[in-house]
Amino acid sequence: MTMLRRRSLLTVAGLGGAALALPTAVAQAAPAAAPAPAARPGTPRPIDLPEPTVRRTVGTVSLHLVDQDRQDPFVSGPRELMVQLWYPALGNGGAPRAAYTTTRVGAAFEESLPVDPGTIAALRPTARTGAPAVPDRLPLLLLGHGRQGGRSNCTALAEELAAHGYLVAAIDHTYDAAAVEFPDGRLVRSVLEADPADWDAAERKEVSARVGDLRFVATELTTGRTARRAGLPRADRRRIGAFGHSMGGSAAAEAVRQDSRFVTGLNLDGGFFGSPVADEGLDRPFLLLTSLADHDTWQRWRQHQRGWGRQLQLRGAGHLSFTDLPHAAGPGHLADHLPADVYSDLFGTVAPERATAVTRAYVRAHFDRFLRGRPSPLLEAPSRRHPEIAFVWSRG
Repeated sequence: MTMLRRRSLLTVAGLGGAALALPTAVAQAAPAAAPAPAARPGTPRPIDLPEPTVRRTVGTVSLHLVDQDRQDPFVSGPRELMVQLWYPALGNGGAPRAAYTTTRVGAAFEESLPVDPGTIAALRPTARTGAPAVPDRLPLLLLGHGRQGGRSNCTALAEELAAHGYLVAAIDHTYDAAAVEFPDGRLVRSVLEADPADWDAAERKEVSARVGDLRFVATELTTGRTARRAGLPRADRRRIGAFGHSMGGSAAAEAVRQDSRFVTGLNLDGGFFGSPVADEGLDRPFLLLTSLADHDTWQRWRQHQRGWGRQLQLRGAGHLSFTDLPHAAGPGHLADHLPADVYSDLFGTVAPERATAVTRAYVRAHFDRFLRGRPSPLLEAPSRRHPEIAFVWSRG
């Protein structure tokens, strides 16, 4: 990890912001190290994300939510969000296959992500847009993206959880996300600096905004107006968890610290930045799944964690291995545009399909245990079926 600064690595986006988050010297060196090839003609072939491990239709729907009680920390006016739900459906009802993201948001990602044009649009989820939701009250999982990423970044993981009976709500953190498109056609881009002069202040502001978003969406989906809208999946307010990739994982931890409604949380390879979690720990269960063996904020968290806790390392992973991006990197020829060591830092050596399978298994095992009372041996000891996982630290 020699070429990436610790904050650049552990706050890099799940999609779209990788180039922005690289140190300036590295970003400038990339063209010299590997001249960009000429654009490849034609429309990229579809890139199918891995299907869920159970045969069950997953539905998805996007919501435009406005928190009239909270001032947006980045602009004047109330906080405005786009939220995507994934949920178990009662068959597809003839609903169309969902797009990975909107055309304009996909194009915005590709402005900073050096893949072949059209690669993001070629990604294909399995979910069906607007498929009829099951009538049950479902355990709710709030999902946050990496810095300057977007709500679609962990679609394969969200679909797996939904197929197994969860309601997953992924939030576009407006003005942090690379781009957010609203129903009226507005495209709002990230206003975050790639390398702030004061990282601590920037991260406190960003995490605070994200936690406010998580808490607002949890309220809307359990007791607010959105919870009463006909046709939407129903959330169980007694079973709520928070998780996220990179900065999204840090915000999930802070949400658990602040709000007793969040029963448990999970962090996918994020440093504990922007909050007191590293130095106070949490009194509720929390899982840290990492690519690096260690980091100073993780060390401090382990010393102060009061509730059940685990740090598991996915050996051979890179920082982005926990997202959908590895599935696009090969077909989009991303390696042609980045120095080899930077590409390795971001993607590691684990195959995309395997990274997705292992991440799905451990994330689901964690939430099954703490939101459904289903213990799993995966969380207790190394598994022969998942030899890539190393137990770094355990409590409880």
